[in-house]
Amino acid sequence: MRTKIPEAKPLSEPVFLILLSLADRPRHGYALMKDIESLSNGRVRLSTGTLYGALRRLLDDAWIEPFKQEDSSREKQAYRLTEMGRAQVHGEVDRMRQLTRAAAARLKANEI
Repeated sequence: MRTKIPEAKPLSEPVFLILLSLADRPRHGYALMKDIESLSNGRVRLSTGTLYGALRRLLDDAWIEPFKQEDSSREKQAYRLTEMGRAQVHGEVDRMRQLTRAAAARLKANEI
């Protein structure tokens, strides 16, 4: 059962992509940057400053949390999505679906 997000504001694209990247498994910073580039077909390349600023805010909002990885060859901090963060992703996907349905209907009505 999904947690309902009260009047969630649209997420910025970098925040949405970070949360989406963490939806399937925990990742550390560099892995996030590479996955986000892949998810966006190379269109979005986050700088380290943008990524770590967003991660700090997401940690403060409790949408993500630190995750201790087994592989500690280097001290890489990994992150994982919290239930609240997962609810935010679902809310944004629902918002985007509604918006694309409305856009498609508007365009179709205009073509008749």
